[in-house]
Amino acid sequence: MARRRSFNKKDRARIFATSQGICHLCKGAIGIGEAWEVEHVTAWELTQDDSDENLRPAHVKCHKTKTHQQDRPAINRAKRREAKHTGAIRPKQSISSAGFSKQPKHPKFAKQPLPPRQLYEQVSK
Repeated sequence: MARRRSFNKKDRARIFATSQGICHLCKGAIGIGEAWEVEHVTAWELTQDDSDENLRPAHVKCHKTKTHQQDRPAINRAKRREAKHTGAIRPKQSISSAGFSKQPKHPKFAKQPLPPRQLYEQVSK
């Protein structure tokens, strides 16, 4: 598996200048001294692409929101599909049962009706 790349000051300056200091998520200007992050347009875990075409500056808050709402579900879905494809996850299987006997019940164990209430009250006294 490829390792994530860390961006030095020169890389960050190039990415910032390419987008003219505009957050690519909210289209707002990134102010002087304002915190921003290098953001992957398509999640790195999906493509492992660190090319300049896939990198844009984004406000920290915008980046966290996008990661939580869009990237995480897509990454999790891709990992589930990969695990299913490789056989790491097997589909749930139904439990096979021996079934129920079609033979009539033994007369000894057949249900007996309860005695009439009057008989029951006489016996209990």
